[in-house]
Amino acid sequence: MKLETLLVVIDPSQPSHPALERAAWLARRAGARVHVLLVEYSPALDGSTLEQSLQSRAREALIEQRSSWLQEMLAPLQGEGLAVKQDVRWGKRLHETVLEVAEQLQPDLVLKSAAHNNLLRRLLLTDSCWQLMRHCPFPLWLVHHAQWRGNNLCTAVDPLHKDDKPAALDHHLIDTSQALAKDLGMHADVVHCHAPLPRTLLNNAELLATYQQYVNDDAQQHHQAFEDLIRQHGIEPDAAHLLEGAPENMLPRFVRKHEIDLLVMGAIARGRLDTILIGHTAERLLESVDCDLLVVKLPVEK
Repeated sequence: MKLETLLVVIDPSQPSHPALERAAWLARRAGARVHVLLVEYSPALDGSTLEQSLQSRAREALIEQRSSWLQEMLAPLQGEGLAVKQDVRWGKRLHETVLEVAEQLQPDLVLKSAAHNNLLRRLLLTDSCWQLMRHCPFPLWLVHHAQWRGNNLCTAVDPLHKDDKPAALDHHLIDTSQALAKDLGMHADVVHCHAPLPRTLLNNAELLATYQQYVNDDAQQHHQAFEDLIRQHGIEPDAAHLLEGAPENMLPRFVRKHEIDLLVMGAIARGRLDTILIGHTAERLLESVDCDLLVVKLPVEK
C-alpha cells in the first residue's frame, strides 16, 4: 500500500481534528503529501430569499473566512516541513463532495474523524461516515478520538467467505496491513472470528440430532481455512488468532485486550436495501471498537 497522497476531511464545527493529527503522524513517517478538505454549507445561503448576487458574495465571504481559519491551523504543520495543501469547497452533501475530490485527487488513503450517530440517522442515510464506507473506492481510515499509540494493528479476515465476499479480498487485506506495518513500524496481527449457528436456529431434525458433530466440523473447517490463509502470507503463529464467536462481539474484546490501535477490515458492495437494513460488519463495529478503523475494498479494475 502506497502512502504518497492523503486526503483528510475535517469539520470546522468540531473542537478537535484527530483525522488531521493522524494524517500528520502518517506524513512524518511516510513522507506523504496531505490534502486537507473542508466542505462548507449553510442552508441560509442556499435557495434563500436573498438576491442571487448577494447570496454569491455571502458564500464567497464564508469560504474566505474558512480558508483563513484553515490556513492558520495548518501553518504549524507546514512550518515543520510537511507537504500540506488546503482545499475549501461549498457542498450540500459532505460525502458527495469528498467523493468528487477523491476522484480528482486519486489519494492512497482518505481520513475522516468517526462520528457516533444513532441508529435512526444511520437508517436515513444522513451520516457521511456510513456513506463513505459504502461508496468510497479508496481505503478509508476512520479516526476515533481515543488516544493514539501507533503500536499495533490487526486485520480481520473471513477465509470461508460466509459474507459472500471474494476470496481475493482477504489476501488484499493482509498485503495492505503488512505493508502498513512495515512502513509505520507497527506490530501486525491477523484475526478470524467464527460461530456456528445456535441450536435454536436449526430446524433440520438430522442436524439437531448431530449438533455437536456439526459444531466440531464447522470449527475444523474454519481452522483449516485460516491455517491455509496465514501460511500463504508467512504469518507467524503468535500473530494469528482464531476466535470463536460473532465478530461484533469478539473483535472489540480482542482490540481492548491486545491494545490494538488500528483495525483493518474489508467491505463489499451489496444491494441498497440489504445495506440499509443489515449493514456491513465494519459498520456495526464502528460504534463498538476502541480504535481507528481502516476500511479496505478490492481495487476497481479499469
